[in-house]
Amino acid sequence: MTKRDYYEVLGVSRGASEEEIKKAYRKLALKYHPDRNPGDKEAEERFKEAAEAYEVLRDPEKRRLYDAYGHDGVKGAGFQGFSGFDDIFSTFNDIFSDLFGFSASSSGARHGRAGRDLRYDLTISFLDAVKGAEKTLEIERLEVCSSCNGVGMREGREPQRCPTCDGAGQVLRVQGFFRLTTVCPSCNGSGVFINDPCPECNGRGRRPEKKQVSLKIPPGVDTGVSLRLNSEGEAGTNGGPRGDLYVVIHVEPHQFFERRDNDIYLNVELPFTQAALGTTLKLPVIDGEEEIRVEPGLQTGDTIRLKGKGTYDLRGIGKGDFVIQFFVKTPTRLTDRQKELLREFQEIEDGKQESGEHSFGSGFLKKLFKKFDFFDKSDDKKGH
Repeated sequence: MTKRDYYEVLGVSRGASEEEIKKAYRKLALKYHPDRNPGDKEAEERFKEAAEAYEVLRDPEKRRLYDAYGHDGVKGAGFQGFSGFDDIFSTFNDIFSDLFGFSASSSGARHGRAGRDLRYDLTISFLDAVKGAEKTLEIERLEVCSSCNGVGMREGREPQRCPTCDGAGQVLRVQGFFRLTTVCPSCNGSGVFINDPCPECNGRGRRPEKKQVSLKIPPGVDTGVSLRLNSEGEAGTNGGPRGDLYVVIHVEPHQFFERRDNDIYLNVELPFTQAALGTTLKLPVIDGEEEIRVEPGLQTGDTIRLKGKGTYDLRGIGKGDFVIQFFVKTPTRLTDRQKELLREFQEIEDGKQESGEHSFGSGFLKKLFKKFDFFDKSDDKKGH
């Protein structure tokens, strides 16, 4: 693979001063640092390339050889580049000291910290919960400041070693026999003191921004379910990883449907005439309408179950059923004609009972009482 020109890599001219080269490298090192770009192979290569370019151009002798003979010139002088990240960071212990004013190995100094996890409460419709949906969320979270690239300083400035902890990020407190190490109160564990903070983030390195996040809601979610979006929380500090975003679901009640586990229930009131004679109904279901045949003689509490027409199980074990539950409605306001017809109906029913057509007629009840001695036997004797 052909190496790029070192001046091109750093984005400086061939006549650039030592300070300009250092400033250009510092910007690239912060931008492509592996901690800020986890898993990004291109960023890793850019980071290595910039380190190699800086290592050559910051050294007057290596730079002279490079200007005269190119890559072969510094290679002939013994510079073979970096073999890997360990090699780079061992060299960077000096480079970072030159750039930032403290050793890269200083305990507690400028360690990356993970960003905070965030919670978002999302209310969705009943049908979206049952069938699944895609939503776009607008959230406010802390992002790395684009003006200072998360450093917290005005562009072109450099941080100073914290005078309280001497760059360690921690301070030792002695209380009697106890020796306690705590986070430095002056630099909050960063190990540096910023005397010219970035005006956009006030030296914090992060600032709140509104972002849009896409969320795919799986079918079968219910109130209380928490969906985790990896690395969609707040940005970390000093190259630390992002936090996560937890979306907590709240499902609105439906006008007709009710969920019980993975089954969906629909309550239907039926006039007693249709319940007695039977009928055909068009009823709403999850995916539209369904034609339902009601057989004659339907009673309150009877159900019709449509297999597999409910909602998905989040554990992946199939779907529930759609259950139609009936309630027979008794009329309360009758016309004279309706009353007349009902009395006629009642007379017919009474006739059936007397003839023994109804299993629960008066004759059946008398036999039941007699069998279980519901009548006083002494009274029967008195009657004879």
